[in-house]
Amino acid sequence: MPETAETILSSERLLQAQKLGQAVIAEVGRVFIGNPTIVEALLLGLLSRGHVLLEGVPGVAKTTLVKAFAQVLGCQFRRVQFTPDLLPSDITGTYILDPASKDFVLREGPIFAQIILGDEINRAPPKTQSALLEAMQEGQVTLEGQTRTLPQPFMVLATQNPIEHEGTYPLPEAQLDRFLIKLSVGYPEAQAEKNMLRAYAQAPSPPRELLSPPVILELQRLAAAVHVDDEIYDYVLELVRYTRQHRRVALGASPRAALALLHAARARALLSGRDFVLPDDVKALAAQILAHRLMLISEAEMEGIVSASVIHEALQAVAVRPSERRRSEAAAAPVTPRRVS
Repeated sequence: MPETAETILSSERLLQAQKLGQAVIAEVGRVFIGNPTIVEALLLGLLSRGHVLLEGVPGVAKTTLVKAFAQVLGCQFRRVQFTPDLLPSDITGTYILDPASKDFVLREGPIFAQIILGDEINRAPPKTQSALLEAMQEGQVTLEGQTRTLPQPFMVLATQNPIEHEGTYPLPEAQLDRFLIKLSVGYPEAQAEKNMLRAYAQAPSPPRELLSPPVILELQRLAAAVHVDDEIYDYVLELVRYTRQHRRVALGASPRAALALLHAARARALLSGRDFVLPDDVKALAAQILAHRLMLISEAEMEGIVSASVIHEALQAVAVRPSERRRSEAAAAPVTPRRVS
């Protein structure tokens, strides 16, 4: 008998998922001493089967964060240092002649792992950057006409420096759209930085492995089963349509962006121990998921307007309206007479 959403998201499974999420955030936070919401965003990206772009100046522990996150997940991890001379085959792999069999065999590239760190992704030319597109979207790689499926779960965590532009290649909109979340990793607060100095006076112990690929796949299945009401669908649609009609926006949020926002909202609900999505889930994630997908007109950039301010404006302007079904239920509900004293 197939499982329904109610049986999949039992109270025991919801509680277990919530505890696992809290444990992962705490364990990574033992190594990455900074804003815990950044670690939570990585976990949301994982449960949504998405990818995350980390933007920050050098030395703010972006690589440390990704390595600690991969160790806690218990997944196969590979790091790719993007440079101007990096070739697509350096990522995907290539066929080489095997002297023993006298045949060409595939030497797999680092893309054939579960967690990929693309360090300084904007330093590689567009041809090399595009080698990630099929892998990020389809979970597969095509080499010499043959398609090979990547191991699951699969996630790309990329970093880039926002201030150094010499010798870099900005990611095109099509590739930015493949990243579920874009995070800004800034300098830590004074107390957090002091705690970091104390913690790293000696090399900290490596993070414990708390998850495994089968557990992650099960968590992804639970997140996909979280209920989304009609009013949440309408709310997300109105938000993305607001960005498309904004006078300062040349390219608004795509349907893929709306879908990404729903996936992430489901994952956030699961980590909160709920089997349904609230409008607050959408509001909390809208800027992280939608802002990097917008293209502003040149006048807006000269005026200092950023994409995040457009999303904030959309959240202020768009209200959550009851769905047609809820309005019908409210109209059909019996009216309880008020007691007159």
